[in-house]
Amino acid sequence: MTPTPHDALFKQVLGHPETARDFLEIHLPKPLLALCKLDTLRPEPTSFIDAELRSACSDILYSLETTHGAGYIYCLIEHQSTPDPLMAFRLMQYSLKAMQHHLNKNKAHKALPLVIPMLFYHGEASPYPYSLNWLDAFGETERPRARDLYSTPFPLVDVTVLPDDKIHTHKRIALLELVQKHIRQRDLMELAGQIVQLLRAYPTSGEQLRALLNYLLQVGDTAHPRAFLERLAQGSPEYKEEMMTIAERLRMIGREEGLEKGLEKGRQEERLEIARSMLKSGIDVEMVRQITGLSRDELAALRS
Repeated sequence: MTPTPHDALFKQVLGHPETARDFLEIHLPKPLLALCKLDTLRPEPTSFIDAELRSACSDILYSLETTHGAGYIYCLIEHQSTPDPLMAFRLMQYSLKAMQHHLNKNKAHKALPLVIPMLFYHGEASPYPYSLNWLDAFGETERPRARDLYSTPFPLVDVTVLPDDKIHTHKRIALLELVQKHIRQRDLMELAGQIVQLLRAYPTSGEQLRALLNYLLQVGDTAHPRAFLERLAQGSPEYKEEMMTIAERLRMIGREEGLEKGLEKGRQEERLEIARSMLKSGIDVEMVRQITGLSRDELAALRS
């Protein structure tokens, strides 16, 4: 005896490849059947499906080869005895997870496989009352927009191809776009003028400014980080205190004179004091670790 007799029978019968082959041969639409080499049918594990979703229904997943050369097709067969208005959406969720399962199986897989979701229904209501086109799961108002959105390329913001003068018109997001477009260039000093210009045009919060400076100093490259900060401070008087505080910390630990050499000769207590001061000023922990050479445990002890 089982509390889910419908599911148990469905899995037991459709779990055999020979039976599943007959099922697909009979019920797959002819255009889709023409893509499938049914003699290559083999069962696939379904443990990748979320436990919450898996508990709601029984499912069978088979992979097979395509009749059009190298490739993979997956047939996902779902059993349902109760109509579900969002069943098409659930099938789409399962299909996406089957695609991810395919990619995870072999790192050489670089393209998504076709996944054909099918519903096996035997409920009291007849015929099955809901659409199995997942886009119909959207409301009437949003359905046309959903069809347009999910049948065309998604929006892309590629800052690598945006001209700088175009970026300068993007108001408060311009600073982020400019910095991340040019973060890999050889010397950030070349960006200082544009950063100042944007700070003047679109004032930012102290929190955002600290994040920006931390990012520039951690990820960017400049031979003179203190001079870079001083240049920003001169051009942006309202942010001068914030910038000069960080510049002073860099000067204190000999950032330009050879950080590694200075730290190796320094005493541990001196390094701890510098780190304590930097942390108190709100400088990012990872940046403090990189500059002082202290371990994460040592920095954690300072913050506790």
